[in-house]
Amino acid sequence: MLRMLMVLLACCFSTWGGLASAQVKEIPWGTSAVGSSGHRALVALADVINREMPNYRVTVQPTPGAIVSVKGYATGQFEGYYGADIAFYELANDTARFKGFKSSMKRQPVQSFWTFTVEVGTAVNARHRAKFKGWADLTGKPIFTGPLPWDVRAHLERAYTALGIKHQYRQVDLSAAGSMLQSGSIDGFIIYSNGESNTAPWITEASLAVDWAALNPSAAEIATLKKAGFSVIELSPSVFKKDVHAEKVVLLPFYYGFHVGLEIPEADVYRMLTVIEKNVAQLAKVDAAYAQLAKNMPAFQRNGVASSIDFVPVHPGLARYMREKGVWDAKWDARIAK
Repeated sequence: MLRMLMVLLACCFSTWGGLASAQVKEIPWGTSAVGSSGHRALVALADVINREMPNYRVTVQPTPGAIVSVKGYATGQFEGYYGADIAFYELANDTARFKGFKSSMKRQPVQSFWTFTVEVGTAVNARHRAKFKGWADLTGKPIFTGPLPWDVRAHLERAYTALGIKHQYRQVDLSAAGSMLQSGSIDGFIIYSNGESNTAPWITEASLAVDWAALNPSAAEIATLKKAGFSVIELSPSVFKKDVHAEKVVLLPFYYGFHVGLEIPEADVYRMLTVIEKNVAQLAKVDAAYAQLAKNMPAFQRNGVASSIDFVPVHPGLARYMREKGVWDAKWDARIAK
């Protein structure tokens, strides 16, 4: 009799355990490569979501670049992805890295959480900085503007195109970027900050191999970029934690977010956003890229949505959060995903 009771209890515990396990939804969340700012930021975010929302389990999935995670979501490989406004622009317009991709899509990406801006610029070897007066002097030079799939590369390349700069693109392993600039194999590489607060781990590593200098666009180039629709900001060199041989660093920002789709219900995305807001100070301590959210998360969501409202729809959970915070624009109602 005792043995039968023990068997019944074991079966019950097994069933209960199975039910509890079945209630946990796995979110394989695509991001950029290890060593990138996107990978570092998602690791921090996953820790918060997994702790505060036990019915979900986020696993960080590094990819060669954020665009790979967007495509992976659209084709069913990931449940979350790392999407930028420039990627959404290319997707909506069937151009550049998304040319011909729509026929492969199984589901439409949506915007659900905007995380930080990324601000891109250019560096040259400090020994040679006197040779460069502006970005036009990069014409014909071998430049590493970032790995091919990366959004930071796409944004910087668009800026170069707007200025008529025809450089020689060099594909470089991130770990070798500094040594290649030092040796003269390349004449420049991309630099960028995250949330106007810090930079990517690979750039910090490159700074150990080469003394690089920030190359700012000229005043005329800045005017041309603004006329072409680019935002332009000036940051303190302290963001890069090294002497960049310039009093200020001129960079071009765009918006990045960690998004999920309609597979995650409205109520859960709304809850996810409130959980993030509750823990945003902690996130900013772990990764300074979250500092913009710590200042004003609702306003940042509004700016992020505005950057991509014409390209991809908005998750209803994000729309609900923004309505409650008073930052939703009624003219966007037709853009809420269904």
